[in-house]
Amino acid sequence: MATNITSVYVGEEAAGFISASLLSGETLGKGNITVLPNVSYKVNLKSFDLSTSNVVDASCDFTAAGDVNYTEKALTPGNYQLNQKLCKKDWLATFAGASMNVGVDGTLPGNFQEYVISHAGALVGQEVEKSIWAGAAGTTGEFDGFQALLLADAAVIDVAAVTLDATNIVAQLGRVRDAIPSAVYGKEDLAIYMGTAAFRFYISAQAALGYLNQYHAGTTEANFEGIKLIWCPGMDADKMVAARKSNLFFATDLVSDMAEVKLLDQGNVDGSDNVHVVMRYNAGVGYATSGDIVYYNA
Repeated sequence: MATNITSVYVGEEAAGFISASLLSGETLGKGNITVLPNVSYKVNLKSFDLSTSNVVDASCDFTAAGDVNYTEKALTPGNYQLNQKLCKKDWLATFAGASMNVGVDGTLPGNFQEYVISHAGALVGQEVEKSIWAGAAGTTGEFDGFQALLLADAAVIDVAAVTLDATNIVAQLGRVRDAIPSAVYGKEDLAIYMGTAAFRFYISAQAALGYLNQYHAGTTEANFEGIKLIWCPGMDADKMVAARKSNLFFATDLVSDMAEVKLLDQGNVDGSDNVHVVMRYNAGVGYATSGDIVYYNA
């Protein structure tokens, strides 16, 4: 008699699957923002700042001078899930069919399980990438991304956007560069984050200018006057963000019971040929210091 196979991973057992899924996106996969990995409820992002007024002429006494600015922002990840039902019969003609039987005692081969879990994880990674930048909490399955958060924050430095193309992208990047605060400019982890269209326009402009005398034959460096350029597939067109990696955060929980990856064969449950795919995780983004971020937007 064949044996139904059920794969269940919860909490720490699910950590590897969830982590791999989230990191399948461009932004997280290349470590372009700071990941806070074990946030089950919320985390406070702390901003501590001393100004030049704190430095004064020396005296014999201890005299406090200047202000200390300390703020906290709560980052509370939301809970999300992917639930799907597959019928084994529908897969008999596929690569998995050779080792699969249907019916109450049908089997679910290991390579098919791996495929389904991998495919579900890739979909989650794709959706998380989108939410990181252009997500809206009012849309099911999404959390407020950086675009929504920065737009609502009056302390963020705004640069009015135009419709980008290959002829104006260099000039517009110059406007973003000029708006970066002096205290942030030159920091090692400073970058300008760009959507797909803007990134393409910059590569095209560099090629037209004859980058390293290679023109359209070479690979353009993702760098603008010493500032790293980062491609963000989830960002909307005509948007750019200049910020330090250490000021942009993604929070998720990989070890609690909320992190789940399940592939449940229903043959021994209700006698059907269905397989339930279950994936649960939490996620959210935030930043600590508003005044250090430049947001290029309409």
